[in-house]
Amino acid sequence: MHEVPATLPARLYLLAYDLRKRRHAPNLRFPYMIRAAALTDLLLSGHITDESGKPRAVPEAGPVADPVLAELLTAIAEARPKSWQRWIHDDAKKTVHAVRDRLVANRWIKLEERRPFLIFRQTIVHVRDTRVVRRLAARVSAALSGPLSRVDERDAAMVVLAAEGHLATVLPRERRRTHKARITALRERTGPAAEAFRKVIQAANSAAVAGAG
Repeated sequence: MHEVPATLPARLYLLAYDLRKRRHAPNLRFPYMIRAAALTDLLLSGHITDESGKPRAVPEAGPVADPVLAELLTAIAEARPKSWQRWIHDDAKKTVHAVRDRLVANRWIKLEERRPFLIFRQTIVHVRDTRVVRRLAARVSAALSGPLSRVDERDAAMVVLAAEGHLATVLPRERRRTHKARITALRERTGPAAEAFRKVIQAANSAAVAGAG
């Protein structure tokens, strides 16, 4: 097994694991972050490109090894063009479940089903080897402090999406403030999905405020 999972959404899924509390701690932004990570992964590998503000499949790029990314690529290739924001928003939870199932199949995590009050079912995520989470957190730290020119593209994207996703397990508010300039510099190398992710969250927040009014 590799030191860390190969795909960006799988890495961010594991980074949501709280090592201190020993539990998986996603937030409301989490599904959109994972979906944006999948799109960014396809963009960085050359399987999709940006065309007039919309992702477009690149047929000559060849197949994708990861089934989760392959399914998303097929959907993009077969669907009518739509914005990055729509691709991030639509079916986001479906991608989260698919990433989780792949992590289970590849033995990075295991799931425990609980029924605390015999009314509802609760799924508990256990990371099999927490050293994997520590390795990913170390990559985040290196991307924030090391020479910018040496930061891997996927590590840059991992940091930016974790920041936009307010992933407190690795980038709590104070750390995001401390490294604001570096995160901005890394964002320039991440591609349009990160900015679209930000817009999806802004729209969701605006809708929540309007609904509360």
